[in-house]
Amino acid sequence: MPELIGVSGGPTKPEIIAVSLFKLDIKDGDVFADVGCGTGLISIEATRLAKNLKIYAMDARDVAVDAATQNFKNFGIENAEVISGESSEVISNLEKVDCAFVGGTKNITAVLDALIEKGARSIIVNAVRIETVVRVIEHMKKRGIYDETVHIIASRSEELTGETYFKPENPVYIMSGKQKQ
Repeated sequence: MPELIGVSGGPTKPEIIAVSLFKLDIKDGDVFADVGCGTGLISIEATRLAKNLKIYAMDARDVAVDAATQNFKNFGIENAEVISGESSEVISNLEKVDCAFVGGTKNITAVLDALIEKGARSIIVNAVRIETVVRVIEHMKKRGIYDETVHIIASRSEELTGETYFKPENPVYIMSGKQKQ
């Protein structure tokens, strides 16, 4: 398996990816937006769950765009377009979006609005800052798409003086929005 090129703030931990993609309910042939794509790992994993995806991976950071582009190449992902820019503007220029994962964005309410306008039936937002969590939940409720929030705290085993203990990762909030079709 190829080595994943990393960026600051990523990649998303495997346990968080598993729950997020399960909640996303991605389907064969979907148009998938990976907002704040970072390394592109969410998109790479999404291709394992659904066939014939059209992936739009976007990030405002040049280092993330470069990393995602290289990771897609290294992992043989050919159905992804990596776009540099402010996410709500990028989304507004897309024809449609079926589902979206939002892993990071400075302008979350504008991103949610753009995804709703493009018809996204399922939107998953990951956040670690409580202010972002509150803002996302309030905006999803205001727009009538709020489904639920899951709070996950994962810990990894490590050795300490010859024995095993569990070192916790940062907790992550996974917010789910569903739009009636």
